[in-house]
Amino acid sequence: MNKFIITSGAVVLDEHKRILLKKDPYRGWELPGGIVEENENIKNAVVREVKEETGINIDIIEFCGVSQDIKRNICNMWCLGTPLNENLKVSKESLEVGFFSIEDALKLIRNDDFKEELLRCLDKDNHPFFITL
Repeated sequence: MNKFIITSGAVVLDEHKRILLKKDPYRGWELPGGIVEENENIKNAVVREVKEETGINIDIIEFCGVSQDIKRNICNMWCLGTPLNENLKVSKESLEVGFFSIEDALKLIRNDDFKEELLRCLDKDNHPFFITL
């Protein structure tokens, strides 16, 4: 039986248009997000994941789109969010967390797929998007 994993992630922009990133112990700098749990809706999953990984509570502003990683059987649901607090905290899933300019974020993120997802989320004129990685 073929099974897909659904994840939910967010581009969280502060009032200065800086992007919230976390440094994963294995993948390096990336956008916050994670697996949607059983009996959990996608919106609640992204709010929970961002809080767990960064300490930040968010409001979801907009659904951005979907990126499908065919090789790994993962569908990533992307949203734009805004922070409700400034209590940055690290966790076992994040060695560092912070807000960065778009230019700095693109330098910090090493994974090309993660960069493409970030740029697609910021391109509001083309929402919702569907891309295959």
